[in-house]
Amino acid sequence: MLSALSEWLFDTSGLSPHGYCLLWEPGLIGLYAVSDTIIALAYFSIPLTLVIVGKRRGDLIFRPLLWLFAAFIMLCGTTHWLDLFTLWTPLYGLQGLVKAATAIASIATAVALWWTLPHFLALPSVEQLRRANAALLASEERLAHAQKMEALGQLTGGIAHDFNNVLQVIVGSLNVIERQIALGRANAIDRPLAAIRKASDTASSLTNRMLAFSRRQTLLPREIDPNKLVAGMEEMLRRTLGPEIDLDLRLGCSRWSVTCDPSQLESALLNLAINARDAMPQGGVLRITTADRTLTTEASDSDMQPGDYVEIEVTDSGVGISHDLLIRVFEPFFTTKPTGQGTGLGLSQVYGFVKQSGGHVRIESAPGEGTRARIYLPGRAPAPSPAVHDQPTVAHFSSPCAAHRGKTLVVEDQEEVRSQIVSTLTEMGCNTIEAGDGTAGLKVIESGEPLDLLISDVGLPGLNGLQLADAARVARPDLPILLITGYAGKAAETLQLAQNMELLRKPFTLDELAERVQAMFKGTDVQ
Repeated sequence: MLSALSEWLFDTSGLSPHGYCLLWEPGLIGLYAVSDTIIALAYFSIPLTLVIVGKRRGDLIFRPLLWLFAAFIMLCGTTHWLDLFTLWTPLYGLQGLVKAATAIASIATAVALWWTLPHFLALPSVEQLRRANAALLASEERLAHAQKMEALGQLTGGIAHDFNNVLQVIVGSLNVIERQIALGRANAIDRPLAAIRKASDTASSLTNRMLAFSRRQTLLPREIDPNKLVAGMEEMLRRTLGPEIDLDLRLGCSRWSVTCDPSQLESALLNLAINARDAMPQGGVLRITTADRTLTTEASDSDMQPGDYVEIEVTDSGVGISHDLLIRVFEPFFTTKPTGQGTGLGLSQVYGFVKQSGGHVRIESAPGEGTRARIYLPGRAPAPSPAVHDQPTVAHFSSPCAAHRGKTLVVEDQEEVRSQIVSTLTEMGCNTIEAGDGTAGLKVIESGEPLDLLISDVGLPGLNGLQLADAARVARPDLPILLITGYAGKAAETLQLAQNMELLRKPFTLDELAERVQAMFKGTDVQ
């Protein structure tokens, strides 16, 4: 049977090629040959494009129809190749078989197209897609706005709660002081004064944590050895954790140092340690490890830049955190602790500090499996240690300003704050010049008045403290400068201080101010 079929398909005896019908006219044969060749090439190129589209666009909903249409077009191209061959070779049996296959494919394709026609007609137009996308974007904007408002409501609610508690302590303590003084018992105001001092420290801590979360805190970065910093915290951590927690330090960072604010890094590690302690009420193990890591970009964290990092990992064996809560741990004022046992700002402070320092933070946890927090800070090869030179002997003065002919320029726009600074300097024996803004301070600097020290707030109206300090350094390169800042925007987020410049954060005690001024006059560096 196969032999008979083969003979029927390929036997050309008794048959004449197509060119015979054209009387072997060269013009007609050439026209047919060129036309069939071009049509066949075009027909074969179309299925190729359809196959490429089908393979690369796996999301297409009509892919089976695409393959069917590609098969139909390819068979059409094959018939034209056979039309070309039959000009000289009468393979009409094979040509008929291909035409029959093409007919079957064409019927199947036509039926499939008519069957899917309603679905094609239901496909949205370009204008409909444009309107749908616009509506989707508007809906996303409304959702994002609602989420922002919810987060803002939680944030402002937390701030109002904590600061109202602080203000209540201060207002109530002031009332107690007033009553005690009115009763002639001034010696009985120690407790309300201590309460005010504690409340002020709490308010200062809350402000710093909020600035850290928003990545707007003023950082004083310097190069540090992560191993030395963690090792230096060991005693403090053991006291904080208590005897029930076993502290395990595994310091493996050996190649790189990091550049960040060391006090903020210590605060971040302390926050993580306190959270770990609270998650292990029955005791457990807290492990802190350091390691050098080279990271690549991951789809799960688009902010993660590839490069060299120092990894500081804090792992506990505590109760763990569920996935629903884990995705919210960095939200400010969100806490899983009972009311009154946590502000909900610890992890948000860690997050803000690490991000502002150019790093990343990850937390992994599951109920009953403990928690693992990883801090990644950009690593770099340690700078060579500078050569140690003999320091000249520094004279000590009982009054730091007494041995100087010049004065201290105090530039502060808040009159009450400026008055407190000037009073403190006067008690120290310093002569002072006051300026209420940067422009007035610049006039004093340019006047040639002999100055020994410039004390300036950073957040001044008009000419700010940083601009004033730059101008002062140009006019008087050796003039010591003490900058004071509570919050001065992005300009003061990461200050690069010159050798004779210091930074004092608000709020500060007047004793801290006096100590810093004394140190600057003596040429020492107080951190």
